[in-house]
Amino acid sequence: MSDHWPFLQSTRDIHVTGAEGAYLFTKNGPLLDAAGGAIVVNVGHGRQEVADAVGRATAQSSYVVPPWLTDERVALVERLREDWLPESLSRLHMTSGGSEAVESAMKIAIMHHASRGQPKKCRIIGRSISYHGTTLATTAVGGHEARKVGIAHVLNPHPVVPTPYVLRCPDTDPLRYFVEELEKTIASEGAETIAALLAEPITGSSGGAIVPPDGYWEAVRRICDQNDILLIMDEVMTGFGRTGTDFGYQHWPIEPDILIAGKGLAGGYAPLVGVFATDRVAQPIAEHGYNVMFHTFGAHPAACAAAVSVLTILRRENLVERSRMLGERLHDRLTSAFSNHPHVAEVRGRGLLQAIEIVRDRDMLDPFPVEDSISGRVVGEGLKRGIFFYGGGTGVVRDIVCMGPPFVIEETDVDRMVETLLECVDKVTA
Repeated sequence: MSDHWPFLQSTRDIHVTGAEGAYLFTKNGPLLDAAGGAIVVNVGHGRQEVADAVGRATAQSSYVVPPWLTDERVALVERLREDWLPESLSRLHMTSGGSEAVESAMKIAIMHHASRGQPKKCRIIGRSISYHGTTLATTAVGGHEARKVGIAHVLNPHPVVPTPYVLRCPDTDPLRYFVEELEKTIASEGAETIAALLAEPITGSSGGAIVPPDGYWEAVRRICDQNDILLIMDEVMTGFGRTGTDFGYQHWPIEPDILIAGKGLAGGYAPLVGVFATDRVAQPIAEHGYNVMFHTFGAHPAACAAAVSVLTILRRENLVERSRMLGERLHDRLTSAFSNHPHVAEVRGRGLLQAIEIVRDRDMLDPFPVEDSISGRVVGEGLKRGIFFYGGGTGVVRDIVCMGPPFVIEETDVDRMVETLLECVDKVTA
């Protein structure tokens, strides 16, 4: 099969036959899913009540065009508004993937300004280390150089500001540096040309759970307001409890104008991502008669049913709080294991989104050569030991190993993750 799937031949021949809780079952034995797939799974694998909800929805209707109502869509909107979203984010749009959702958010931001007579405000500021999707537009605005190989020549340029990567900040005052870089970029590009800033509150796998310095997001929010620039938060990875809060931005006293959140929305049981916006963003678009076009499989009834079930489990079992508590345990164990490791520069993250950065020289922060494929080899060693870790980085930023297990993982398995990761790093860097 590896000759036919995936599109290009894979170096990993893994055949999953089942899954339950925090474990995948393969033809070669069980795997502890320390990555939650692609940092997706939250309520755990194999939840029968979610499967039953999907089955009931599918039996009731197979496909209904997205603008129409179904019982499942109504239930999801009610659940989101009652239990999850702040009152400010009152407008909802559903897609079937993160790339679609980010591009929809970009289009909404541009239409917002156009409907207010500002068509020149059409550029989106991206950040130097980021990942926002695989379409041409989302690849262009993202800061993931490896994903641009072969198509860079057709990507439309967007303004770029540094990701708040304190470990490698060239200034002794990281907060001042990153804030001033944003202000300089807006001044040089012209605020009258910029529609929005697109960013992850905590950078996902592209940078390996990079947490900004205190005060960063408050300053960014202020600068956006001063320049009539919308703040789009990409929480495809960090939303719905991953970082120990409902949404990652809630670690700081701010709110976005547009929020994108999705991997945890249906917990991996169905493809579904939400784009949530304020009335202030949506009203001019509606008044001007513009249309926010749906995607064919957006808000699919079965996917909405899965999401309602997953969101119910998250609240009923207090799993967001469990993500916070287990995340602290994971972070503490990682810090203990790697704080003096000669080849680990940093342990970072919030909740159950944690990462380590592997370097050749801890003091100089020199990376290993690209051809050494350090993170890929660490992931491979983990698989040999029955654990799946998630390799991160952008090609420029590299040798990142991420952890994002299901929130139902046991404490003993958290400890096993760290012990095994230490073995893998030692083996590969020896």
